[in-house]
Amino acid sequence: MPDSAKFIEIVEVSARDGIQNEKTILSVDTKLALIEKSIAAGARRLEVTSFVNPERVPQMADAAELAAMLPRGAAKYIGLALNMKGFERAAAAGLDEVNFVVVASDTFSKRNQGMGTEDGIRVWGEVQQAAQGRVTAGLTIGASFGCPFEGEISVARLLHVVDGAMKHVPAELALADTIGVATPADVAERVAAVRREFPDVRIRLHLHNTRNTGIANAWAGVLAGAVALDSSLGGVGGCPFAPRATGNIATEDLVYMLERSGVRTGMDLEACIEVAEWLEAQLGHVVPGMVMKAGGFPPREAA
Repeated sequence: MPDSAKFIEIVEVSARDGIQNEKTILSVDTKLALIEKSIAAGARRLEVTSFVNPERVPQMADAAELAAMLPRGAAKYIGLALNMKGFERAAAAGLDEVNFVVVASDTFSKRNQGMGTEDGIRVWGEVQQAAQGRVTAGLTIGASFGCPFEGEISVARLLHVVDGAMKHVPAELALADTIGVATPADVAERVAAVRREFPDVRIRLHLHNTRNTGIANAWAGVLAGAVALDSSLGGVGGCPFAPRATGNIATEDLVYMLERSGVRTGMDLEACIEVAEWLEAQLGHVVPGMVMKAGGFPPREAA
C-alpha cells in the first residue's frame, strides 16, 4: 500500500449527488441538518449543492439559500457548476470550492450541459481563470469509464480529454464513474494512466455502485494512488441525465472497509450509520447502504 493510502479523504456528497435524483425534495432546513449531522460524524469536506437550472434539477433550487446557512469554519464546502453562470453563482455564494464538470463523451456532455466536450474544456479554462484569487476550482471528468449513450470510453479518449483540461490545472482532478460501469482493473488502469501523464495532480474518485463494484473500485483506486473518494450516506444518489445511474458508494460502507483495512478516514462509523438511518427516514424509502443494516464489526458492545 502506498504511503498516500494511510489516510484517505472522504468527500461527503449526500447533500448534492445523494438527493438530486430523489422524488422527495428535502427542505432547506432538512438539508442543513444532513450537512450538520455529516460534520458531526467526521466529514470535513462536503459537496453540498449544485448551481444548475432549477427547472431541470428542482432538488437544487435552494442552492444560494442553503449556502448562506452553512456553519462556517466547521468544514470545507463544495458547489457543483456546469457552466460559467453556475460558477459565478457558486463563487458569489461564498463556498470554499467550485467543482466544474467536463464530460468525456460528446453525447452525454450535450445532455448534461448543453455543449460538447471540447466546448466544456474551453469553458473550464474560463472558469479556472475566473476563479483565481476568488475560490478554489476543481475539475471532474464525467463518464470517465463509460457513457450511457456512446458506450465504452477508451483510455485514449479519457487521456485526450484530461490533457485538454489540464492546460488549465485544477486544484484537484476527479475521475467520475457516473453510471457505475467500472471494474477494479479499469480504475487501476485509468488512475495509473493519468498519474503517468500528470504525476503532481491530486486525484479524487467519484464512484457509483450501480453494478455492485463500487467498494472494490474504491480499494483499487486507493492502491493506485487516489487520495480522495466521494461517497454518500446510505448510498443514495444518481444522475438525473443518465438512465439507470443509481447509487453512490455508501459512506458508512466505505468507512468500514477502509478503517478495517488500516486506512484512516477521520469518520466515526457508528455516527455515519445513525445519519444514514436518519436520512432514510427523511426520504421515506429503504436506501442501499449495507453496513447501516448489518452494523460494524466487532459490535460496539463486544469491542
